Amino acid sequence: MKDKAGSGGMGGMGGMAEFRCKRVYEPAGPDDGLRVLVDRVWPRGMTKAQVKADLWLKAVAPGAALRTWFGHDRTRWEEFRRRYFAELDAEPPSVAMLLSEAAKGRVTLLFSARDAECNQAVALKDYLLARSGGEGG
Repeated sequence: MKDKAGSGGMGGMGGMAEFRCKRVYEPAGPDDGLRVLVDRVWPRGMTKAQVKADLWLKAVAPGAALRTWFGHDRTRWEEFRRRYFAELDAEPPSVAMLLSEAAKGRVTLLFSARDAECNQAVALKDYLLARSGGEGG
């Protein structure tokens, strides 16, 4: 399946931050840009060579308690986002680094969750776009 879940604007227009979300089990592509794994736990059954992450940024992954509470229960999605954004507010250096990298080119946020619409990478993308002045979809 060639779904680019949560992909942002096409073509990186005018230096605007561009973030894409991609399941880590999908093959790396030449248009991924900087590949950043945003899971706190290494993806099950994957080697470093398979993941092909340029960076594993555990600092922007949800904390263990929040991840356990959420449990990918879609009824908790909005509250998860609110709590996760509060955690991200406490991580300015990592957030600033991602925004800086996105100003240079596309950043692909890698996640291992089965749900491609309600996961920390999608929430993180929304958080980052809101802080970069970019638009997402």
